[in-house]
Amino acid sequence: MQRTSDLRIRSISPLISPQALVDRHPLSEKAAAAVVECREAIRRILRHEDPRLLAVVGPCSIHDYQAALDYARRLRALKQRYASRLHILMRVYFEKPRTTVGWRGLIIDPNLNGTYDINAGLELARRLLLEIAGLGLGAGTEMLDPIVPQYIADLIGWAAIGARTTESQTHRNMVTRPVHAGGFKNSTTATCRSPSRPWPRPRQPHHFIRHQPEGQTSVLETAGNEDTHIILRGSRTGANYRKRT
Repeated sequence: MQRTSDLRIRSISPLISPQALVDRHPLSEKAAAAVVECREAIRRILRHEDPRLLAVVGPCSIHDYQAALDYARRLRALKQRYASRLHILMRVYFEKPRTTVGWRGLIIDPNLNGTYDINAGLELARRLLLEIAGLGLGAGTEMLDPIVPQYIADLIGWAAIGARTTESQTHRNMVTRPVHAGGFKNSTTATCRSPSRPWPRPRQPHHFIRHQPEGQTSVLETAGNEDTHIILRGSRTGANYRKRT
């Protein structure tokens, strides 16, 4: 019989399960407290119960572990300094959405050389988030690959859905699962029409297929996520500080 599947697969390598990685690098009490504090502050800001401004501050993507830690320590000092006016958390982006080819982020290619040691990338990402939370600093990231959050979601205070995936049903489903807030970016043309369609939907209950932390494929029923919002990102033509229709 002729083969009809996997005809373009060059190799298949086992990936550590989310639960195994969590067991290897568990959440500490101090880190858990920082994550909970970050999520609660963001929730109160989004609901206008906290007058402060939410500031997600950091590099476009993480490529150097030690440099990221140094940045986190400096940012923690600013968080404390401006705590009365701002709630600051660190932008910790591990995945790069690509329209064309290019480096796809620390998780996918941690060695920055095309070797794609994803097991090592996932471990680096979790270790870094544990250290950032241990500093008492919250972390925000972009949810791109639907499997990756299984490895790090317990350490995330806020997440974004990017401009290239904001209309994706898979990514709308992803936002209904976590307990942290989620933002939908406007499209790369700066219009708000794209995110305004999917934005309310994660607030509703959803059913979808996803892997469990142990690796088993399951059907999930979620209660929905009320803490969703729109992110006004820049566009191909410039900055985007006001609503566009």
